Amino acid sequence: MTETSTRDMRWIFVLLAAYFTLQFGVRLATSHSLDLDEAEQAFRSQWLAAGYGPQPPFYNWLQYTVFQFTGVSLAALSVVKNLLLFASYLLYGLTARLILRDKALAAIATLGLLTIPQMVFEMQRDLTHTVAVFFSATVFFYGFVRSLKQPSLSSYAIAGLGIGFGLLAKYNFAILPAAALVAALADARLRPRIFDWRLTLTAAVALVITLPHLFWLKDNLHFATARTLEKMTASDNASYPMQVAMGVSSLGLAIVGFAGLAVAVFALVFGKSLRPALATQSEWTRLLERMMLVFVIGILLLIVFGGAAGIKDRWLVPMLFILPLYFCLKIEAAGVETDKAFRRFLPVIAIIMIGVPAVLYGSVATARVSGHYERLNRPYASMLEILRKQAEPAAILAGDSLLAGNLRQDIPGVPVVSMDYPSFKPDLSGRRPLLLVWLIPRKGENEALPAAMAAWLQTNLGVTAPDASVIDVPYFYGRGDDTFRFGYAWINPPA
Repeated sequence: MTETSTRDMRWIFVLLAAYFTLQFGVRLATSHSLDLDEAEQAFRSQWLAAGYGPQPPFYNWLQYTVFQFTGVSLAALSVVKNLLLFASYLLYGLTARLILRDKALAAIATLGLLTIPQMVFEMQRDLTHTVAVFFSATVFFYGFVRSLKQPSLSSYAIAGLGIGFGLLAKYNFAILPAAALVAALADARLRPRIFDWRLTLTAAVALVITLPHLFWLKDNLHFATARTLEKMTASDNASYPMQVAMGVSSLGLAIVGFAGLAVAVFALVFGKSLRPALATQSEWTRLLERMMLVFVIGILLLIVFGGAAGIKDRWLVPMLFILPLYFCLKIEAAGVETDKAFRRFLPVIAIIMIGVPAVLYGSVATARVSGHYERLNRPYASMLEILRKQAEPAAILAGDSLLAGNLRQDIPGVPVVSMDYPSFKPDLSGRRPLLLVWLIPRKGENEALPAAMAAWLQTNLGVTAPDASVIDVPYFYGRGDDTFRFGYAWINPPA
């Protein structure tokens, strides 16, 4: 082996630990406000449930547990996300080291995850449940590969953990173990690993983990799946052939969006040697190809028979996260020299590791120059601080979960109810004063109390609609006198 290929991978894991620590610091420095998925976690941490709605509860359970020890905060949200991401990269690297002889390629495969926009950018920007899917996929894949290469009770148990976590992260995760099962069964040399009694341990571990949610799902199937199915099948009343065409084209665009940058980076790093390498085969590349084929066929069946018309690139995470490892297995099978490629690869990764945190911070901080405001520019904390000087709320009714989660972060001891999540119904009858808050994104819009909030007050508390007020609060990183407008009202404020 070359000097580069014999390097230990520990420095890769140290580098990744430093990177995710940087991402943690950048998130805290960017804004105190929460984005959509972050706010959802803060809002739903008020109660523990076997299910919360269209997304399974793995991430909610994990974040709820952390909040019990740390309190609700942006730091706790960011710690959970970055620890999950670091653990995912670590497991991916360990899997790569199991099946790649060349340590340089194992390092490229691991860091190659940073060339996938969904992994490196979108997961940092706001996603939570997709992060949980990625983590679960790496747990399962590590257990699966170990069970094929070095079978043991622990390897089959790890695969079961990954399946259990994954099914509690997103329902579409199920296609990954299904694809792995079909792909292994198709290879006579791997088939004995599937017909191994230890596979019952995999199934048992997965069942135990998912059982509480399965009982909930039995009685709440429509509630859990309606919103996702609505998103997938939205086709503006198109004809069946047009819906299928829309679904297939959206799948193609999603694959390009997911894998395009990674393909470009590998082509840049390995040059002319990449194309012939992609034509080579090995036992592992054939296995991964069968897995990806089963995955794509599964989505096509969903398009043709399930009416799916819009496939999102983040939905491909449970399968296509294996792409960097797949490319490296191809390159190793072709016997490509890796020293020069490794040296070309590191500057690309350095640019990504510096550029992504800079873009995440800059997209919010440059609003003072551009006048373009993100959700993280909204001054929720400043607004609440002003209103608490009028009165200390005993409870809050918020217009939506984004607002509710942001308010919950800054007043964690007070119940916060959201209009878009009616399933959370704490008793507010004796809690006064009650603060009502809603967003008015654009000046000139209706500033009156929203009709839905007035109806909620009448139905749940028997209270008539109070007089509404507005408050203009300067944006974080605002330009000049730019402000964001909130509507608010009090029920029984103190004199």
